[in-house]
Amino acid sequence: MTQALLLVDVQNDFSPSGALPVVDGDQIVPVINRLIPHFKHIVATKDWHPAGHSSFASSNQQNVGEVIVLDGIPQIMWPDHCVQDSEGAEFISGLNVEAITKVIYKGTNPKIDSYSGFFDNQRLQATGLADYLHSKGIKELAIVGLATDYCVKFTALDAVSLGFKTTVVQDACRGVEMVQGDVESAWKQMKQVGCKLIQSEDITG
Repeated sequence: MTQALLLVDVQNDFSPSGALPVVDGDQIVPVINRLIPHFKHIVATKDWHPAGHSSFASSNQQNVGEVIVLDGIPQIMWPDHCVQDSEGAEFISGLNVEAITKVIYKGTNPKIDSYSGFFDNQRLQATGLADYLHSKGIKELAIVGLATDYCVKFTALDAVSLGFKTTVVQDACRGVEMVQGDVESAWKQMKQVGCKLIQSEDITG
């Protein structure tokens, strides 16, 4: 069965010095680099927001962390991050980008956020990730990246719902933990839908 390694949003703005910092977010890079040789297909997602995206607190005169309703669904207000063509949207330095076989851009619609690598948050538009994986005959995914409690979680949940056999490599992920317990809750949710949770050494030996 053909497997792919899916890198979720390993971008500068989610590194500890970025606009939306994830504690130790950069620490997953060497772990991912050790995993890469074990996979034929390396697919990466990028948060790729237009300037003034509706999920940005600055676009709504709101404080970061507040929740408002946008087009009928709750939306957390984030700092401006991963703006298209900005340094913050680039992959974190040191990541073996030469190995990446496909990049999928998400969050490009200015009105809807997109945590999952597969769909926007209202599931109105697909990113093309599922179509790409199907075109390559990929039925199994190992997911790594940032952040555990948002984009990794929603990507993993969607992967399972789309029929992919889904593994999440826990030591190759880090969380935002906006609220204490978010990361632990994310792991539980992923496990409940059928994701297999492993450590990188289970693959690298």
